[in-house]
Amino acid sequence: MATGQLFSRTTQALFYNYKQLPIQRMLDFDFLCGRETPSVAGIINPGSEGFQKLFFGQEEIAIPVHSTVEAACATHPTADVFINFASYRSAAASSMAALKQPTIRVVAIIAEGVPESDAKQLIAYARANNKVVIGPATVGGIQAGAFKIGDTAGTLDNIIHCKLHRPGSVGFVSKSGGMSNELYNTIARVTDGIYEGIAIGGDVFPGSTLSDHVLRFNNIPQVKMIVVLGELGGRDEYSLVEALKQGKVTKPVVAWVSGTCARLFKSEVQFGHAGAKSGGEMESAQAKNQALRDAGAAVPTSYEAFEISIKETFEKLAEEGKIAPVKETTPPQIPEDLNTAIKSGKVRAPTHIISTISDDRGEEPCYAGVPMSSIVEQGLGVGDVISLLWFKRSLPRYCTKFIEICIMLCADHGPCVSGAHNTIVTARAGKDLVSCLVSGLLTIGPRFGGAIDDAARYFKDAYDRGLTPYEFVESMKKKGIRVPGIGHRIKRGDNRDKRVELLQLFARTNFPSVKYMEYAVQVETYTLSKANNLVLNVDGAIGSLFLDLLAGSGMFTKQEIDEIVEIGYLNGLFVLARSIGLIGHTFDQKRLKQPLYRHPWEDVLYTK
Repeated sequence: MATGQLFSRTTQALFYNYKQLPIQRMLDFDFLCGRETPSVAGIINPGSEGFQKLFFGQEEIAIPVHSTVEAACATHPTADVFINFASYRSAAASSMAALKQPTIRVVAIIAEGVPESDAKQLIAYARANNKVVIGPATVGGIQAGAFKIGDTAGTLDNIIHCKLHRPGSVGFVSKSGGMSNELYNTIARVTDGIYEGIAIGGDVFPGSTLSDHVLRFNNIPQVKMIVVLGELGGRDEYSLVEALKQGKVTKPVVAWVSGTCARLFKSEVQFGHAGAKSGGEMESAQAKNQALRDAGAAVPTSYEAFEISIKETFEKLAEEGKIAPVKETTPPQIPEDLNTAIKSGKVRAPTHIISTISDDRGEEPCYAGVPMSSIVEQGLGVGDVISLLWFKRSLPRYCTKFIEICIMLCADHGPCVSGAHNTIVTARAGKDLVSCLVSGLLTIGPRFGGAIDDAARYFKDAYDRGLTPYEFVESMKKKGIRVPGIGHRIKRGDNRDKRVELLQLFARTNFPSVKYMEYAVQVETYTLSKANNLVLNVDGAIGSLFLDLLAGSGMFTKQEIDEIVEIGYLNGLFVLARSIGLIGHTFDQKRLKQPLYRHPWEDVLYTK
């Protein structure tokens, strides 16, 4: 066990198991104290490497992240404190790994519930190698104006209020982290503040004892008096009693052991800490208080009088000239985090993204205001989800069923179409799923699968302007534009596309109105008089019927319909549907273990 000061203004630590808030609080404390270098030298996150961005005052800094304790210690040989935020399941192993590093002097274990056998091994190793363990089940410790562990002393406001940004004259040790914060405040009210404060932790076997730290404080010249807060359970306080009796502690000690109320209960009481359980009269708070009092410590008659005893002891030392007045300093202003400032109403900040279709801030995601669980419980389908996320409303069932039919009918059209071909070639090149899918999707455009929007756009314009099929087709011809949604390489007037017939049948059976589809059929009748392959294809059928869906449902304004067509919603339907097939082709090629594709020479016209 160390015999003197544990920390200084140059102490640096390694932080195990990244937690943003405790690290940022340490860095804010550093800046508050006027440290030149951050107290966190590195972060250890098993399996991760790189950097974490945090703030040191107003400056954003990058703290290295290491995957192992050994790597971190080798990279940062001057960091001699190991702050362990691992869970109780892994805290012992990682702490032992740190203790075995020659550069580490102090290990703080935050987790509660570390197995007692593991804690004993850590304690034995630390004592045999002259190292210090604080914890388990500790909030840590602090040297005022120099260094603090994790969340010790709480918020910056509390730190300033308790005068912890500069050193005082009191050494303080406690089992409880929560009561440490209370005592920092108490001590600051009636003295010049603490010099060092330690919470040893509330487990049955703490890594270091109350007396260990009291004896250290006795060897630190800046510490003029010592305050101890114990608790019922265990016999740790008796080692302090022996040290006092043997004259090992020469500085004034003010002590109190909490838990005197335990005698009011008829049965044995377990307080908050694992070790706070009286195992007999000697472990009672009353017996410990009396033993400390008999050994020469100033022990009040109640916790309420604890503050008075601390004040009287400090004032006596000041009168004797043993404590010089501390020069008060004004700590620098710590820049407030943007999120905190926004919540407190101090600043306004513009958002970077607007979303109107979903919200994941509550207990479960919502699609257009509808909870995800509600969608499942109502037995809704993919079409209903699309209606919420694309159209921001719950469309009638016939509408969502139509959307689902479109997806099924457009999912795939064989391996020979350009999108599938690209995906197959990419899959055979050994590329990943996303690359294969994207290579197929990138072919979608005006010549492949991209005609649905154009078909809807031109059919709507012609119908709304009252053009006859003849006028419409001939005007398109004069412009040199092929009529989108009309024409097929294989299908003919006497061999219609079955997909088109299924869509038309569903619409005539379920839609309130099919005026746009009927107009498209009239256009088809005219184009077939010119050529037998100028049939209404699936793009034209979907485009015209989607217009009927939007107009006939009564749920969209004319402006909304125009916007939907203009933005490209209908091609989105083809992209969504065809992705299913493209993914299927990717899996198919990988399952068949097909080799790299090379186009055959005989299928290429080589010419000058």
